[in-house]
Amino acid sequence: MELKELESAIEGILFAAGDPMSVERLCLTLGQDRETVDSVCQRMADSYSYDRRGIRLVRLENSWQMCSAPEQAAYIRKALESRKPAKLSQPALEVLAIIAYFQPVTRAYIEQIRGVDSSYTVGLLLERELIREAGRLAVPGRPMQFRTTKNFLRSFGLASLDDLPDLASASQEDLQLTMEMESALRRLREAETEGEPDASEEEGT
Repeated sequence: MELKELESAIEGILFAAGDPMSVERLCLTLGQDRETVDSVCQRMADSYSYDRRGIRLVRLENSWQMCSAPEQAAYIRKALESRKPAKLSQPALEVLAIIAYFQPVTRAYIEQIRGVDSSYTVGLLLERELIREAGRLAVPGRPMQFRTTKNFLRSFGLASLDDLPDLASASQEDLQLTMEMESALRRLREAETEGEPDASEEEGT
């Protein structure tokens, strides 16, 4: 398959899929090896960005997804008559920061750091698909653990969790890390031009 034909096929597949598609699925579909598919996708992503196209091709861990260019968000919202999503609330940001840096974690661990009940906020982040259930911990009671999702990566403009801002301290026992993690996620948020996930509701009682 020639390069242009391969690019056209990938573009059509990802446009039709809408959601992220794994490199493995693309390889099987196109009969190509992983290195070739990744190389072509990266070439397309660079081309879209360089030409300032209205679409972008973004990598999310081991997947690729077609999406709109963030700088066109205002026009897209106006055309579709949708309002700008609200930013993350303080409780949601705190919980998301803890999960992002220490995943997988249980709700009990989150509440140990925050010092307050976090069941409502965890449920809110699950509803927004910023986190997901990640199996139960093998201890009495078998509490559920949580991880971030590809939607979290996409919302914060990350290719992988390795792109998270570094923390000055990495000790899970340091209960003062919450503010530092909030600051790190805020730096991501400030770097993001548009498309904040709608998670503005305050934490329930």
